[in-house]
Amino acid sequence: MNILFVADPLASFKIYKDTTFAMMRELQRRGHTVAACEPQHLQWQGGQPVTALVRQIHLTGLPDDWYHVTHQGREALKDFDAVIMRKDPPFDSEYFYATHLLEQAEREGARVFNKPAALRDHPEKLALMEFARYAPPTLVTRSAEAIRHFHAEHRDIILKPLDGMGGMGIFRVGPDGMNLGSIIETLNQGGHTTVMVQRYLPEIVDGDKRLLLIGGKVAPFVLARIPQGGEVRGNLAAGGKGVAQPLSDENRAVAEAIAPVLAARGLLLVGLDMIGNCVTEINVTSPTCFQEITDQTGFDVPAMFVDALEAALAA
Repeated sequence: MNILFVADPLASFKIYKDTTFAMMRELQRRGHTVAACEPQHLQWQGGQPVTALVRQIHLTGLPDDWYHVTHQGREALKDFDAVIMRKDPPFDSEYFYATHLLEQAEREGARVFNKPAALRDHPEKLALMEFARYAPPTLVTRSAEAIRHFHAEHRDIILKPLDGMGGMGIFRVGPDGMNLGSIIETLNQGGHTTVMVQRYLPEIVDGDKRLLLIGGKVAPFVLARIPQGGEVRGNLAAGGKGVAQPLSDENRAVAEAIAPVLAARGLLLVGLDMIGNCVTEINVTSPTCFQEITDQTGFDVPAMFVDALEAALAA
């Protein structure tokens, strides 16, 4: 098969940990052809199919010069067996427009994963609200007054922007309410920006766990991202330590309730974040942690993903 990745620039990949690279490597190992483009390379001219300036690549196995371009040109997305959208957040206007071009490519016959409409319909912070029974008490609002009431009720809270990534812009406010007013001003910008507020979960000391839902099934290992040095954030980008561990029975029960619902909507790969037994985020744009889990446990997450991709394309 010929597989196209829509992703960040190849030169930016840190291949020792990059999940998209791990997907590419497994696909090539199975004899599939790999190509790549960036969202800015997508193009749609009236009366013509959606195209992209594409580079077909061969992975060399070397740590530095890790790929060679074997062919380059403008090609129609519908001519690939699958298009895998792996552009990292933030989900900004350009990402939004890219999903529309990818959806048009779908109408022309392309098979896109994750499904573009599902990417738009499941913003990564807000998506958990549909599954509120599995989440901590959560408020989404622009109202400073509502945030203050939520703090008065729960006493220890986490505030975060809806468009943050990698732990960016996350604040904790304890029972003393120290700096709550300033944090509200910073995040909601006078009522112009929506904020998510959640009850603080002390189980964060054991890690913010990344569960992988692949083809409606749950990977048997998770990556617990454990805060370091007094941080409240476990995100690897914020200095958290990633420790792979077996999926607990309690986490499995929650994940197995959510996984088939999301898979039926065209979300082949989902990163479910859990603290304790509470879901805190549902990541759909570019879930990661394949290599960390595989390296620490021996469980081949990229193989599980490619198995699910091949099954989806055969269906």
